[in-house]
Amino acid sequence: HVQLVESGGGSVQAGGSLTLSCRVSPPTYSSPCMAWFRQPPGKVREAVAAIDPDRSYYAESVRGRFAISRDSHENTVDLQMNSLTPEDSAMYYCAADRTWGNILRGTPNYWGQGTQVTVS
Repeated sequence: HVQLVESGGGSVQAGGSLTLSCRVSPPTYSSPCMAWFRQPPGKVREAVAAIDPDRSYYAESVRGRFAISRDSHENTVDLQMNSLTPEDSAMYYCAADRTWGNILRGTPNYWGQGTQVTVS
């Protein structure tokens, strides 16, 4: 079955950077649409960034600070996060789906377990 495993979370001071990585398995599974979501404590989960072969999406709150990229050969998707603020603190989730619409609706088929990002 499909698994998404995130890594790279942690604690960082405001203004710092982190890179999250998500590995999709099995290697034979290829999803055209990949995304990162986040959920701060007590708040709803929101899409942070998404990518497919033709486009990318960024939430307004992270545009210009975060960058999503994928390595189709390695079956990974990364989220480079710069200029972090305490408002970026959340559990970050990797997600995958075959359709862009499901990503934007927040209903992708596959989710990772999440990785915590704490900015102080």
